[in-house]
Order: sequence, then C-alpha cells, then structure tokens
Amino acid sequence: MLSTIKSFFKREIAIGGGVQSKDATYTDKVQVATCALLLEMAHADNEFSTDEKEQIIKTIKRHFSLSKEATDKLIELSERERKASIDLWQFAQLIRNNYSVEQKMELIKLIWKVIYVDGILDKHEDYLVHKLAKLLGLDHRQLIDAKMEVLRKSSS
Repeated sequence: MLSTIKSFFKREIAIGGGVQSKDATYTDKVQVATCALLLEMAHADNEFSTDEKEQIIKTIKRHFSLSKEATDKLIELSERERKASIDLWQFAQLIRNNYSVEQKMELIKLIWKVIYVDGILDKHEDYLVHKLAKLLGLDHRQLIDAKMEVLRKSSS
C-alpha cells in the first residue's frame, strides 16, 4: 500500500501544486496520517455526513495546498489506510514524531472543526479527540484551548 501511495504522490502531487521532490515519502505518509485521523473522527459517531466530508475535503485541500484531484486521491488512499488499520497509533505516532507542537495544535483544531461541523459533540467524538491528543503528546489544556478557539471562531 505504501508503494501505491508513494507512486501516486510522485506522479500527482507535483502536478497538483503540493510537494515537489524526488522522494516525497515523508510528506506522503504525514499527509495520509493527517487525513486518516480526520476521517476517523468523522466516522467516530457512526455518521459520516456530507457536511463532514465537505469539511475534510476543504481542510485537506487548503492545509496541504492540493488540487481537487490530488485531494480526492489523498482522501481515497487515507480512507483505505484507515479501514485497514487496527488502531490510530500508527497515524498518531507518525505525526507525533514529525510535527512540531504548533503543527499538532493546528491538527487538533482541524479535528475540532470536523467534530463541530454538525454543531454536536458526540460522546464517541469526545472520547476519540481526547485519546488523539494524548497520542499526539498534547495535554488537556492544549486540547481545550484548541477547542475554545475553534468554537470562538465558528460563533463569530
């Protein structure tokens, strides 16, 4: 599967406006991990709504500066990886080991945006976002600060 991801990004991302390097494996993996975590959050309450899907597409496209085609393929690959994994540890560890604290905070904010796209914090979403924060090495205060920032911005 990683060879499929690697070959896709070597072919497509340079064209789509994303990473431009001969070996973009690191970036590929981080992008897949980020997208997989957003998808997992959207599925946490067993309802993957159109609004959640649109939020993830918009987020991934903007966050990684991808074309629509590259975004769609990244989401498709990430969904396959998410379904094939037994837990979120592999995705969270990749991000924990490669993202700065600021980048992790940005990811948690993106996750909160996916959660609140429907205006409801489901108990499964709440559990999962706390688990992800812990796996990413963020403390409770950082998690709540990110949540409050997202809620403030969405109410303005």
